[in-house]
Amino acid sequence: MPSNPNAGATAREPLRTAKAPAPEISRRLRVAGIILRAIFMFTLLVVTARVSFPQSESIWSAYETPGDLVRLALGLGVGLWIIVHLFMLPKDPEAYRTWVYLGLIVLPFVILVAVATW
Repeated sequence: MPSNPNAGATAREPLRTAKAPAPEISRRLRVAGIILRAIFMFTLLVVTARVSFPQSESIWSAYETPGDLVRLALGLGVGLWIIVHLFMLPKDPEAYRTWVYLGLIVLPFVILVAVATW
């Protein structure tokens, strides 16, 4: 018995590694997913910026206490990460559908948290 299952195959046989074409994304689903995702990420960015500000009087006093400096550095890193991902759009219809569902459920809570932290 041959150890290689492709031993009898010829070079002209097609490979079965081709991907099926991606299904079309409806315009309404795409727009709704992009808008809800953008609002969610922007609100998350606002909450991160508010929480990462130093508890002292100004941003320049962050160097006085190590806790404020760490909070400011982490907030800057998380904020940059959110901004980068804000411009990376989903690539398949399932991701847009997920953002629509997630946005409708989680967005009111995130806005409530943003108002409460401000």
